[in-house]
Amino acid sequence: MPSRDDELIDNDSEAQVAAAHAPHALPTNARRRAPAREGRIVGQPGFVLHSYPYKETSLIVDLFTRDHGRIGVVAKGAKRPLSKLRGVLQTFQPLSVSFSGKSELRTLIDAEWVGGMLPIEKTALLCGFYLNELLVKLLARDDPHPALFDHYVSTLNELAHGEPAPIALRKFERALLKETGVAADLTRCTTTRARVEAGGLYVVDPERGARTAAAVESWPVVSGKTLVDMEREDYADPQTQAQSKQLMRFLLAYHLGGAPLNTRQILIDLMQL
Repeated sequence: MPSRDDELIDNDSEAQVAAAHAPHALPTNARRRAPAREGRIVGQPGFVLHSYPYKETSLIVDLFTRDHGRIGVVAKGAKRPLSKLRGVLQTFQPLSVSFSGKSELRTLIDAEWVGGMLPIEKTALLCGFYLNELLVKLLARDDPHPALFDHYVSTLNELAHGEPAPIALRKFERALLKETGVAADLTRCTTTRARVEAGGLYVVDPERGARTAAAVESWPVVSGKTLVDMEREDYADPQTQAQSKQLMRFLLAYHLGGAPLNTRQILIDLMQL
């Protein structure tokens, strides 16, 4: 007699399971796109963002794929001792994944490790979990972001090769906000439409962009040079590093709707990133 894990999950049940087991709620201000799903996808580049148990022997896995964005799949039998998937569905391993289904929660058909990347370790590993948490909380499902996927791979490689973690994270945070359509041009003042001046002081309105700082501000005040440096991805200046950290923390908190970032707090405690 087939086990419960071998039973087919119909579309309605998949949608209900996805809603009930979603690890993080999507913020209400996150950009949404109408899903465009195909029945069967084979050999898609992807990474595991998060997984959690489902029934006795299966997993529900949040994947970040290059051409289909963030998707949820059921990995049937993945917890069984002899399952091929047991050692494959690990975070930060580049995978080739195949899946089927048209509902919000698909069925994983196969996953293979493709290699080609150094593993990330120690503090860099925690930084990787921070990236994954950002993607889970800020990306809508079935919203493709191939450029962001490539940036994610580049960031993991930078962390694995010992690049300074604060700089790698700032670049990725900025790319993520750009890809989700909520990052304004930091080089132009929204009130005057003039170019930001390197010697000026500014605040960044999360909805509109940079404006000249008033005498008293509740938002982080940064120099014009910091804003220009961030647009150029130039973080060589220690002041740019310090001010961009505070600015990105503020902007992410706004776009997350107040949802806490667990890994961010751990990183703050350990490294003051």
